[in-house]
Amino acid sequence: MKHLFSSKINFLALLFGIMVFGCSRHTVTRLNPSQQIDLSGRWNDSDDQMVAESMIGDVLNRPWVARFQAAHKRRPVVIVGFVKNKTDQHIESDVFVTSLEEEFIRSGSVRVVQNSEFREKLRQERAQQQDYSSKETAKKFGKELGADFMLFGKINSVKDEYGKKKVIAYTVSLELDDIETNEKVWLNKKTIKKFIEN
Repeated sequence: MKHLFSSKINFLALLFGIMVFGCSRHTVTRLNPSQQIDLSGRWNDSDDQMVAESMIGDVLNRPWVARFQAAHKRRPVVIVGFVKNKTDQHIESDVFVTSLEEEFIRSGSVRVVQNSEFREKLRQERAQQQDYSSKETAKKFGKELGADFMLFGKINSVKDEYGKKKVIAYTVSLELDDIETNEKVWLNKKTIKKFIEN
């Protein structure tokens, strides 16, 4: 009798466990990629896009563009170098660099060339085409666009905490330099400040 009672309790416990775990649901909701959602207060895709749009909008509305076009009768060629993450948070700076490149290209005001990592891959492909592609379709060496300017910078953060409240300020500093003369033709910074309360 005791054994039967124990088996019933075990069975009921098992049934209860199945019901509890069976009732917990995992839901996924598709979102509009442009929708701003900030769960943690850390740097996110919205910050990435907002800063890229603001900074590229500013750099393209400065006198260096018109001066270059007047002197050379063509659009300037820009390479987006590196953006160094100096925060204590993992930020994919490659994603931010791509956002900057996108904004430059969308503007139509400048031409954008590949950074050193991908440029090397293009050169490898061009070299292979010399051996394996037809003469009519093989791409020639010595036709690359040389960049006139390079954009690079850094992302810093400053934190202030007290109790369950925290403020994080992310500052993105970018500069555009003339590759031939090393002259800084533009620099700017943008700060995003976030208040987090737990």
